[in-house]
Parts: sequence; structure tokens; C-alpha cells
Amino acid sequence: MKTISENACFGGTQGVYSHASAVCQCDMTFGLFLPAEAKDGPVPVLWYLSGLTCTHENAMTKAGAQVWAAEHGIALVFPDTSPRGEDVADDEAYDLGKGAGFYVNATQTPWAPHFQMWDYIAEELPKLLGKNFALDMERQGITGHSMGGHGALTLAMNLPGRFLSVSAFAPIANPTASDWGRKQLTAYLGEETAKWAKHDATLLMQETDFDGPILIDQGASDQFLDLLMPEALAGAIAAKRQQGTFRMQPGYDHSYFFVASFIEDHVAFHADALYAG
Repeated sequence: MKTISENACFGGTQGVYSHASAVCQCDMTFGLFLPAEAKDGPVPVLWYLSGLTCTHENAMTKAGAQVWAAEHGIALVFPDTSPRGEDVADDEAYDLGKGAGFYVNATQTPWAPHFQMWDYIAEELPKLLGKNFALDMERQGITGHSMGGHGALTLAMNLPGRFLSVSAFAPIANPTASDWGRKQLTAYLGEETAKWAKHDATLLMQETDFDGPILIDQGASDQFLDLLMPEALAGAIAAKRQQGTFRMQPGYDHSYFFVASFIEDHVAFHADALYAG
């Protein structure tokens, strides 16, 4: 693992690191904020999964989460959204290829050799973090924005016991029924739709739910609202009687101005679960 940068930040440290990923077969970069409490021992962990076109850097610099994580003594992990490198397959469209890993393990050509983002987030990166930093991997929460909200919800529901809480900002909520999901799932996983179900938060909620609290914020003026399909997930949450809060926020769009406006609530929401757990 290589240290790219480390900066003092709200009494803690905002670092950026890279490492050779065995599952993605390329170098991967991630950001990690450690609060001051990490100097004295392991601290709880909150994952932030970013959306389409993003790297590790977008949320790290735009969401404003560190000040609230420092207040609660929580570490923040900012992974990249896809593999990178000259030999990594890409596409001219912004919603496929580099910057658009969709947090799945691709099985189709040309994506399969590198686009193993599910295993990277679920297995490889957590092991690396637990080995190298003062993190309490028994106390983890996960959140994300857009494609990252999709990833956060599907990881949380597919990995029972891993995360104590999950939240999302404008998640891609029902990708198997959306044009903004069917394209990517077909490209990465093939046309057998049964293989898509574990990557659809609405379908997962209907079948399995989540053993913990959920918080979802959605901007009512989101320009991608019809593609995100939040009403499908909200309906599934209500039908399952899941412990959860779904908030439609008037006037807000899909940008990081929206995320930054409500990140304090999300960090506090996760802190309640992480320190109670």
C-alpha cells in the first residue's frame, strides 16, 4: 500500500492511499478519514460509495462529511467507483466502464477481468483497512449517492450482519425496471435477469429487508428522478414494514449541493447505530 497524501483535517487525518488489487487486477485508490480518536484505538467505520463518473475524491472534497465524522469519532472510507488503468475496458458513455462499476462482479466480456467491484468493496478493501488502520470492523455503516446509494443498499441487504446501518442519497432504487440499470446489468452480468436481482434494492427489500435502520433522502427536483424510481423502493419499505425513513426533499436536485445539505443527518444517523451496536 502506498500513501499518496495525508492532510490534517478537523483534528484527524484525511489520507489518500493506493494499492495493487488482486480482484480488480489493477492499482486502486481510496480515501480514508481518521478522526483524532483513532490515535487511541479502533474507531467505527462509515463507508461512502460514490456515483457515476466519480472517483474517491468527489465525496471526499465535496460532501463535507469529515467535520461531522470528527464530531462523532467515526472513520470515513471513500473507495473509487471502478477499476482504472490503460488496460481496463472502457466505454464512450459516462454510465458504463471507468467511473461506472455499479458495485457488481462482471461476468461478461470485456468487463470481467477487472470489474469485480462487489468483491473489492465486500472483501478485499475491508481486509486491507482492518490490517493497516485503527478501525473497528465490527462496527460498520454504509452510505452512498446515486449509483453509490444503489451499492450501499444492495451490499447491506446481501451481507447480513456486516453493517449496523445503511443510508442513501438519491439511490438507483429499482435498476431492473429502469433504463438506467438494465443497460448496465446486461453489459456486466448478461441477459439472464435472474442474476440481476441481488443488485436491485427494491427486489431485495421485497424478499429479505435489512436487519437495522435505513435512511434515504431524495431530492424532489432531481433531474434523474424517473430513472432512479424511488417510489418503488419506498413502497417496498412500507410493505415490508422495514425500520426506515424515506424523505423527499423539496427543491433539491441530484448534485453534491444536495448531499452536503443532508450529510450531517446521515453521519449522526449512523453514529447512533454504530455506538449502540
